[in-house]
Amino acid sequence: MQTTDRHTEDTETKILKAAEREFLERGYGGARTTSIAEAAGVTHAMLHYYFRTKDKLFERIVTEKMGLLSKIMLSAIEENDLPLPDKIRQGVERHFDFLMANPDLPRFIVNEIYSRPERIKLMTGELQPTATRVLHNLQTEIDRCAAQGLCRRVDARMLLVDIVSLNVFLFIATPILQGALGGLFGSREEFFRMRREENVRTILTKLGIE
Repeated sequence: MQTTDRHTEDTETKILKAAEREFLERGYGGARTTSIAEAAGVTHAMLHYYFRTKDKLFERIVTEKMGLLSKIMLSAIEENDLPLPDKIRQGVERHFDFLMANPDLPRFIVNEIYSRPERIKLMTGELQPTATRVLHNLQTEIDRCAAQGLCRRVDARMLLVDIVSLNVFLFIATPILQGALGGLFGSREEFFRMRREENVRTILTKLGIE
């Protein structure tokens, strides 16, 4: 029984990994379930046995990615007793690292939302309750910090938008930056490492924290 369960889990994982690559590279419209099945090493019939339709497979990929991002957001703000500057640094870095692990995700989400606006609910459904909770807790901490004269009071909504904008832009614009800067772009790894730290400094500076 355990062997059967493990085989089922392994097959499902292979399909999901292949589907993620296919959707991120080609978008929903360009993705083909036959290509996903071939990449996963399963028959087309088996793929449909596990996920029924292309839509269900797409929804599973998006839901899992957004769920993971939600956990990252919560863990940075709620799951420790660090002072606010350290929580902010941790939040910016974890979000950046998530994007590093999923570099094609920002372009994929933007393309899907603009080409199919009806997918906005799917893309944001996992994030909305988490964002509301994070913003409430973050604003409380910012207000407390400002009242103690340790930082500047800012709107948590604007701060979150700044964090997302700074981190996401790099991954959307990398092809343009590499083309425009040419050799000045240098090592991708070093450029991204420097940008990660610069984003942290920018956000802390907005809060009046050196």
